[in-house]
Amino acid sequence: MPHHTTTLAFDTPGPGLTEITREVADWLESTGVETGLLTALCRHTSASLLVNENAARAVQHDIVAWLDRVAPESSAYAHDDEGPDDMPAHLKAALTGVSHSIPVSGGRMMLGTWQGLFLAEHRARPHRREVALHVVGEP
Repeated sequence: MPHHTTTLAFDTPGPGLTEITREVADWLESTGVETGLLTALCRHTSASLLVNENAARAVQHDIVAWLDRVAPESSAYAHDDEGPDDMPAHLKAALTGVSHSIPVSGGRMMLGTWQGLFLAEHRARPHRREVALHVVGEP
């Protein structure tokens, strides 16, 4: 069974969710895999990946607001090497996860009707983030 890998880079505007479904789907199509399993891994400890609703932007806003309430910036953290947003970003990444495995059928990710793949930036300023992709499957 063929394996394909790549790393895609994304510029984030700062805190929030950036939908990367189209870029991942375009790469997947280029591999020629029709049936298989796609794995996506965010290569950072202060950013993460989410599969969630991609139709209503209010969902994305509410997720970010909830994460801010759960892991707020605070001087209470021992780890603040890169500023007050440093440790909260690590906590948010731990809560939301850095990888997803997505089945592939007909050359497409088997996401639900309203699902998209999002890169979540948890730091206070823009960053360049990398997402490693691996697909194994049959043409």
